[in-house]
Amino acid sequence: MGEWTDKAKGKVKEVAGVASGDRELEAEGKRDAAKGAIKGKIEDAKRAIKDAVDSDKPRRGEP
Repeated sequence: MGEWTDKAKGKVKEVAGVASGDRELEAEGKRDAAKGAIKGKIEDAKRAIKDAVDSDKPRRGEP
């Protein structure tokens, strides 16, 4: 699943776990939210690497 999906799913599970007193569900929700955050950091790193590599190449319209 995607970054935002994992974060949203995790938050829903976490809130449901708190509301129902189900500590396992709450922990599972926190794990899902953390997984989404990690995916986001990985995508940010990929984008930064790609931008650094592509910065050496001239862009369209540049001489």
